[in-house]
Amino acid sequence: MTDAPREARIERMTRETRIRLRLRLDGEGGHRIRTGIGFYDHLLAVFAFHARFDLELECDGDVEIDDHHSVEDCALALGTAIDRALGERRGVVRFGSAYAPLDEALARAVVDLSGRPFALVSLDLRRPQIGALACENIEHALCSLAVAARTTLHVDLLRGRNDHHKAEAAFKATALALRQAVTWDPHGKVPSTKGSLT
Repeated sequence: MTDAPREARIERMTRETRIRLRLRLDGEGGHRIRTGIGFYDHLLAVFAFHARFDLELECDGDVEIDDHHSVEDCALALGTAIDRALGERRGVVRFGSAYAPLDEALARAVVDLSGRPFALVSLDLRRPQIGALACENIEHALCSLAVAARTTLHVDLLRGRNDHHKAEAAFKATALALRQAVTWDPHGKVPSTKGSLT
């Protein structure tokens, strides 16, 4: 384990969003999040808490148009921060998997800090939106996070009826899987037969 903190700061400024983010991987799950989209704030808070990442995120976005730009850009900023905080990914477990239930909903997430961006997310959400968050953007957020983090991510909803429960279970499962994957492995090597995950 290195003594250097695994953390990153991101500022992402476009014509659509202005984002400031600070992430610490080896945290306690502390979070201060303001995206302007209440249910998205909730999902990101759940994510930070269960991953045990300390996360500060502020976004000023064009939510008067819709939620898409803010959701996508926050996910990209968070994924980029994870990638930067991991550095060359030496000494991490690399793989993680988790199940998370929320009442009748059950989600599974599997993560590989492979350096290869890929995501397959299937949540079977039925409502057009939850609060001010379009349901189509919930899956998109997880995919955008994985691509920016250069991570392989599979998230599946195994069962569920309530869309709020489905979405929250998916974010919890993803957080728990990432918490496993970023954990320090005492061998201290890059966990790849190639010798590189960059």
